[in-house]
Amino acid sequence: MESAGRARDRVPRIDPYGFERPEDFDYAAYEEFFSTYLVILTRRAIKWSKLLKGSGRVQRSGTVKRYIRKGVPLEHRARVWMGVSGAQAQMDQNPGYYQRLLQGERRDRLEEAIRTDMNRTFPDNIRFRKSADPCLQKTLYNVLLAYGRHNQGVGYCQGMNFVAGYLILVTKSEEEAFWLLDALVGRILPDYYSPAMLGLKTDQEVLGELVRTKLPAVAALMDGHGVLWTLVVSRWFICLFVDILPVETVLRIWDCLFNEGSKIIFRVALTLIKQHQAFILEASSVADICERFKEITRGSFVTECHTFMQA
Repeated sequence: MESAGRARDRVPRIDPYGFERPEDFDYAAYEEFFSTYLVILTRRAIKWSKLLKGSGRVQRSGTVKRYIRKGVPLEHRARVWMGVSGAQAQMDQNPGYYQRLLQGERRDRLEEAIRTDMNRTFPDNIRFRKSADPCLQKTLYNVLLAYGRHNQGVGYCQGMNFVAGYLILVTKSEEEAFWLLDALVGRILPDYYSPAMLGLKTDQEVLGELVRTKLPAVAALMDGHGVLWTLVVSRWFICLFVDILPVETVLRIWDCLFNEGSKIIFRVALTLIKQHQAFILEASSVADICERFKEITRGSFVTECHTFMQA
């Protein structure tokens, strides 16, 4: 068995998206996973390149759905997300709209709310630090400001900063990140980020019902301790697993989310709970239940994104 030290020398301390790996990161396990995953990625990349020949828009289809579920290579991700989510069509139909939003009339409360969250967004990502060149905080601020002016019913809601931040890291384009945020907040997850958050509350209750049907013992444990689902899964839903699951896994989830919609969030949540059912059922207090729901989002099961998505 290779020493963790040697693996640490080979696996960079900063991942390809600019995130610093945590102190307790398991370099040896990651390298073992990634060496097999790299083979899968290479095979997928060749298939995607054939599928995407030419400059046409990516359209939803049975083949595209199958390909997306197996993972979209990073170099094609922005184009695929833009195509299947309808964001590309919106952007093409509204040339210059994003720039006009940025020049729109000032709204102090909106600007203040966004500014407050800037330094809290990905403190462990070197590209969002003030010392970075270019610093993505300005890009993030622009995307959120434009969105707040575009959708005044939502404005800005905490959690949107993390979602927009990921979109910027993947697309490397302010305008594309804006239109993808519009696809998510406006169409794929309506009412998640509105002031009353009705969509979010409804979906958490739906998850509770699904657990009651599929994993009744877990539902009984939650009921017995009077634990509301909001307490343990609201961040999963609001942040769409950003900052909860490993980056590579979140991006695989988002591949499906843009193409298939919110059912993917339920499937991910149920998979996490089902895989760790025995561990969760050992909990003996409210605090213990909350801690176990944090624990199940770490470890090799969630790091190995390919087998996780298959599950």
